[in-house]
Amino acid sequence: MKKTFKMRDLDCANCAAKMENAIRKLDGVNSATISFMTQKLTLDADDARFDEILQQAAKVCKKVEPDCTIIIP
Repeated sequence: MKKTFKMRDLDCANCAAKMENAIRKLDGVNSATISFMTQKLTLDADDARFDEILQQAAKVCKKVEPDCTIIIP
């Protein structure tokens, strides 16, 4: 499953790259891209565990940049 999410308070392109690399290493992730310019995360992950993987991705983002959040509709 591939979905795109808006991100809030992503302040640094280098931090975005760190988050992207860490999310790609999560189990079940097929691909992940973070665009600093558009403030968006595109996540392609295992359908059955998508919500769990998304929560793990949110934790990774908080670890790299504490103010940054993924807006989950």
